[in-house]
Amino acid sequence: MAAQSEPYPRRYAHVAGVAVHLPEESLTTPELEELPAARNPGTRVPRGIIEQASGVERRHVAAPGQTAAGMAAAAARTLLEQTGHVPPVIDLIIYAGVSLDAVEPATAHMVAAELGASCPAFDVRNACNGVLNAIELADTLITAGRYRTVLIVCGEVAAPAIRWQVESDAGFAASGPSYTVSDLGTASDLGTAMLLEASAVPGVLGHRFCASSAHRGAAVLPVTRSVSAGCQVGAFTVDPVGLAVGVYKLDRSVLRAPLDERGLDWDDMAAICVHQASLSSLHTFCEAAGIPLGKVVVTIAEHGNLVASTIPMQLHQAVQSGRVQRGDLVALVGVASGVSAGTVLLRW
Repeated sequence: MAAQSEPYPRRYAHVAGVAVHLPEESLTTPELEELPAARNPGTRVPRGIIEQASGVERRHVAAPGQTAAGMAAAAARTLLEQTGHVPPVIDLIIYAGVSLDAVEPATAHMVAAELGASCPAFDVRNACNGVLNAIELADTLITAGRYRTVLIVCGEVAAPAIRWQVESDAGFAASGPSYTVSDLGTASDLGTAMLLEASAVPGVLGHRFCASSAHRGAAVLPVTRSVSAGCQVGAFTVDPVGLAVGVYKLDRSVLRAPLDERGLDWDDMAAICVHQASLSSLHTFCEAAGIPLGKVVVTIAEHGNLVASTIPMQLHQAVQSGRVQRGDLVALVGVASGVSAGTVLLRW
């Protein structure tokens, strides 16, 4: 077990593997447009505007009753099998998804229970940057000799954030961002997971983050509380202008810092994984950050907004396609509501 009085010898952190499985069922954007149109007969739902605005052609749909923990555990089982690990050798589990199954306990404990693991477990949450922050933390703990193997898991159930009931044309426009999300994972064969382990060779080469928290209100999925109804998740709302201003005010030089510190440039990367809320915002962000689009793994059109699982999905896709091979350099670039951004530099 990980809880020992003496630390493990100091080592580097290395990504042993990443696993992603997507549900077979999906929903195209034209099919999705029919749903709010049918539920809001008094509201004009213009056809084609969701795909035009977001670039999303389809999104994944999880089966009813599936939980975030179940999805994450399913992905973890796949990854542990692929890497030859079993739960007893995992020293720490970090759940990094936006979706939760309960306010208390941490979803990580639910994942650990499903895996039969008895190691420490906790959640790390920072909107869509949760996985990147979990990698930063896992790297710090492994290099400090605290743990040898850290499992980072994510199971997103984003569909409940969709605003199906709208009261006006303006309400439909404000609901636009919610129509891009996907469910990632099921209790049988879906989810995302990354395994970091101690290594004599550096794998996580660097990470830097920044924030512009004054713009925290630009994208909000609130929790409301009342004596009669208890805690309920509210409607996901986005102020596009406020969010754009918040991203613009970020210290974008931080994104290049892990590369600059090693004399590297974006062109030295085999692939760049960038969070994608929409195709237009991806292009705008990459242009502002100087990230060459030709290096970016684009997933938004075929998979929708995968929330915190977006970057693990892109890394998995790049590895599976042969675009990234062992020894290659990869940059993971996150941007999330809050507003925060950062880069993790890996040697795969």
